[in-house]
Amino acid sequence: MPATQESLDTLRVALVDLLGDRGVSTDQRTRERASVDEATMSPILTEQLPLGLADLVAYPASADEIAAVLQLAARHGVPVTTRGKGTGNYGQGIPLHGGVVLDTSRARAVVEVGDGYVTAEAGASMVSLEQAAAAAGQQLWMYPSTAQSTIGGFLSGGSGGTGSISHGSNWEGFVTALDIALPGEDGLLHVEGAEAQTFVHTYGTAGVIARATVRLEPLQDWRAVYATFPTFEQALTAVRTLRGTTPAPRLVSADRAEIAAKLPKDPAIAVDRASLRGIIDGVVLEESRDLIEAAGGTVEDVREGLQQTTKVSMLSYNHPIWWLKRNSPDTVWFHVEVGGEALIDRIAEVEAVYPGALLHIEAAHIGPIGMLTAPYTGAEDVYAGYPALRDLGVRVHSPHQYYVDHGVEELVALKQRTDPAGLLNPGHVIDPALVESGGSTASAQPSIPGFGK
Repeated sequence: MPATQESLDTLRVALVDLLGDRGVSTDQRTRERASVDEATMSPILTEQLPLGLADLVAYPASADEIAAVLQLAARHGVPVTTRGKGTGNYGQGIPLHGGVVLDTSRARAVVEVGDGYVTAEAGASMVSLEQAAAAAGQQLWMYPSTAQSTIGGFLSGGSGGTGSISHGSNWEGFVTALDIALPGEDGLLHVEGAEAQTFVHTYGTAGVIARATVRLEPLQDWRAVYATFPTFEQALTAVRTLRGTTPAPRLVSADRAEIAAKLPKDPAIAVDRASLRGIIDGVVLEESRDLIEAAGGTVEDVREGLQQTTKVSMLSYNHPIWWLKRNSPDTVWFHVEVGGEALIDRIAEVEAVYPGALLHIEAAHIGPIGMLTAPYTGAEDVYAGYPALRDLGVRVHSPHQYYVDHGVEELVALKQRTDPAGLLNPGHVIDPALVESGGSTASAQPSIPGFGK
């Protein structure tokens, strides 16, 4: 239920007292910007926009202020939708019922770097955490392909990315502790271990992550490796063999020449050859070169340094599809998240499911995963391809939805305890049975661990 104007007006005064004039906005354009994410990646979601509009935007500058904003909103019965940098692709940060968008991007302190862990406030960017870890001779277990996204946003709405070949998804041991803001409770609730994991990938619907502690490991000598291949099928072979090196790569991505031609211009990415980019440990650099050449490829360049490996991360997961969309203005593209060995073994059949389809592929701890993209001809055509993909042995996850579809039964039970009034990101949790059947917006399937934001 949307908040009354009286409640919103009273809340705005209270938020200004807490955060100052610059910490609260009712400006129309500001509210519009705070009410969208990268859901425009999906033409199906785009057709439904705008889905909601914030009445207020609040900018707390610390974990304690995040909790204080939530308490004020709860006291006045105003819904709260939490936001990081707005880099999510699924509409999970859209305030479907208005209210307050709680923008955490100013709460960006890196609190502590210890032996095997880093603690930071929700608005700290993942790249800043990686830099802080590197200064201490360590590295994050994982970070999303959008490296400038926030730790709170990644844990709330993301799944995995760079580092997931070894460590899986961000709900598989990456998080060791969280400080959670809850409606009806002063201050922050500290949770650890398995209890902390229950708040991960819940879109801020059961509690607002205000501070997080995540795992680090010893720093490795990573190199950014660029290779090209005459055919995509040869690149697929290299994706499979590179994944098996020890130590494992931090990332391996590959694209057909048609997608590679749309990526940012780089002398190591040919416009007429399939492209492979990897983050490879220096210990296995020569072994990796041999595997690439054995698959028919050519190593075009090897680059050192965090800036270069981050650049490779930013050309993985959804990013190649984003560049394809941006640089193909005459075509509307959709994508479907897919996984399984059939992406390599039966690539021609997989791409034949949709006319004009192209696959972007990633190596992952559960086998290859990817984004199957094709020209958009309508939502019904998109969903009609899902059974055909499954018949080929492909796992399918729909990106065309704004509700949580991972661990929903457990989330519903948790939310009944932590948010009985339903003020946290309302509309983004639906009946578990509807999730399995597709709900109101998509033919949803169980999430594929390892997909990045």
